[in-house]
Amino acid sequence: MTSILLADDDVELTQMITEYLAQEGFAVDTAHDGKTALHKAIHGNYAVMILDVMMPQLNGFDVLRQLRVQAQLPVLMLTARGEDVDSIVGLELGADDYLAKPCNPRVLVARLRAILRRSDSLPAAQSTPNGDCLVVGDIELQISARRVLLMGQPVVMTSTEYSVLELLLRDAGRVISKQQLCERALGREINRYDRSLDMHVSNLRRKLGVLPDGQERIKTVRGIGYQYTVPVHA
Repeated sequence: MTSILLADDDVELTQMITEYLAQEGFAVDTAHDGKTALHKAIHGNYAVMILDVMMPQLNGFDVLRQLRVQAQLPVLMLTARGEDVDSIVGLELGADDYLAKPCNPRVLVARLRAILRRSDSLPAAQSTPNGDCLVVGDIELQISARRVLLMGQPVVMTSTEYSVLELLLRDAGRVISKQQLCERALGREINRYDRSLDMHVSNLRRKLGVLPDGQERIKTVRGIGYQYTVPVHA
């Protein structure tokens, strides 16, 4: 069974979610405060973490911020309905996705499975067979390992960030619509109020910087989507 860590201080809610996820084939461990959640996330063996923003001792943002220093465990944030700032902050800190509470359990399961599809292909070893690379200019993707090298140096990314980047690099020089990126990288259709994709692209820009010639690495094509810039000497 896929092991999940559910961190939320609402005991009744966690019991309900745990029962539903168990029926869907997940093994759920719980934490009701931020410090316990952080300790379990770092030292436990979980496939994904569901993390509520509002918790005692450490809030969800502090948990995620400290977790990302030590681990890239996929994280689905739970935010208060209507609190768009919470979802943006969570994505900036490295969350893979978010849902507003109260959420539909079926949607929660769909989001979890989408995250797991992206992260399950990550092997324990970081070795890559010859020819299993995608190189565009100064950036290299080692496909089997889902590893990113920038000028030969590894760049730490979440599974979602990697998926978005791979799609952009495979069609470097071409514009990819937000709808295509959202469906293929996030595993769902986009809606007009969803900022997830924009925040993942923003994180990629921050982590990768500009091209050596000073050009913007990932361009926004207004009203359409995004385009990875092909370096002049690529």
